[in-house]
Amino acid sequence: MIGVLPLCNFHFLHLNMFKNAIIYKIAPGWDAQMTPIEACLQTNQFVECGPSQELSLGWVPPRGQPNGPMLESVAGQWILKLMIESRNVPATVLNRKAAERVAQIEASTGRKPGKKEAREIKEDLLHELLPLAFTQQSSVLMWINRADLFVLIDAASIAQADEVATLLVKTLPGLALQLVSTQLAPATAMADWLVTQEAPAGFSVDRDCELKAADESKAVVRYTRHRLDTDEVKQHIANGLLPVSLAMTWCDRVSFVLTEGLQLKKLAFLDGVFEGGSQDHDFDADVAIATGELCKLLPDVLDALGGETGQNATPAANSNADGDTNLNANPCQS
Repeated sequence: MIGVLPLCNFHFLHLNMFKNAIIYKIAPGWDAQMTPIEACLQTNQFVECGPSQELSLGWVPPRGQPNGPMLESVAGQWILKLMIESRNVPATVLNRKAAERVAQIEASTGRKPGKKEAREIKEDLLHELLPLAFTQQSSVLMWINRADLFVLIDAASIAQADEVATLLVKTLPGLALQLVSTQLAPATAMADWLVTQEAPAGFSVDRDCELKAADESKAVVRYTRHRLDTDEVKQHIANGLLPVSLAMTWCDRVSFVLTEGLQLKKLAFLDGVFEGGSQDHDFDADVAIATGELCKLLPDVLDALGGETGQNATPAANSNADGDTNLNANPCQS
């Protein structure tokens, strides 16, 4: 049966090393050495936006120490961090200023600027207003697992992760990445777990879910802190609504939200995972423990979805000789 967690308050680590997980497979044959990679990252380190610059991307020390290395290695796992700074002029402000400039030209010359001139006016205004705009910064953490040939990108969306992955490939010579895909679509698997009330071995279904219709109605049903082992949920799925996200917990150690795009969102390490570790933002301890847990969680997620697809796929760990997933094998007991 689906394991419904009690409404208790888990104690989360004050520092979540990763909040999201989007996984890319590394093509075999990449010759990864720290020294040349560090040099490549140093060449493309972050520089703040100039007065008329809209966007700046670059690598920063993941440990957060000034002039620190751009590539950190902890227990054989590589950690990188990309800084993103944007300078944005609100569209409403730009459009208003452009309309005022067009009105001034029309009043003084008696003619209305054409489309090309209006576009040039807006571009000129953007350059004038950019130096006055505030900048916003955000960062994206990356983990390179060379042993298992994958890269985890802590991005909020696949679109952002793809941009980061593209920059990573451009920065590191010889690196080729491809999004991980599975034999079973996440939406199909999540629907089956909800209908049969049988979660994969080692997992429990929690109390948050979003169902969405694939037809033109685009109907959406959201459950928040609500039991999901009900006839109502089954009926929605029978009526054509499929899960686009489902909250789950793995081995009572890590909670997350699985999405239809094979993203793991809202990652949280539960009470006991970091016991004995530092409580003072110890970077090495946090990396070692977080990556250690995820090295076990991620293969189990892929196994639950039938294993990877593609030429370089890793076979499902809990499969028999015919390729059927063995849901009775509990990864938490290994």
